[in-house]
Amino acid sequence: MGCQAPLPADDPEIVQNLAESPPGAAPGTCWGKVATPAVIETVTDQVLVQPAVLAADGSVQSPASYRTETRQEIVKEREVTWFETPCAAAMTPEFVASVQRALKVRALYRGPISGQMDSRTRAAIRAFQAPGGLDSGILSLDAARKLGLVAVERPEAG
Repeated sequence: MGCQAPLPADDPEIVQNLAESPPGAAPGTCWGKVATPAVIETVTDQVLVQPAVLAADGSVQSPASYRTETRQEIVKEREVTWFETPCAAAMTPEFVASVQRALKVRALYRGPISGQMDSRTRAAIRAFQAPGGLDSGILSLDAARKLGLVAVERPEAG
């Protein structure tokens, strides 16, 4: 079962790319991605153009002159984080309502149990996932498992 239809995403910060997946992704799996922009810092330096000219008695004949140089430095590179998600076919109103109930009992969701993936639901998903390092309102497969909504895969005997 593939990812046929995108989830409703009326929030511009949500990025769910169903047409692509990360290298090495298993066929038929669905993925979300979060792009974190680069952090850029503006640095301003005063550069000496001409040093001060001093008289024999130590007094300043002409002061030093400086020019201002401004440059931008990347403090942290842009990051793209891929994570596996439940596929669109699984995101039924019943499933979303279960997500809402699971988040409500954890005091993360305060809206009605509507079965709609609205901004309150995505905010609660983000609040649930962020402590684990995924700052996204797109439900990850890992979070769905932790909420008890998706079966945990058993390790293969070998």
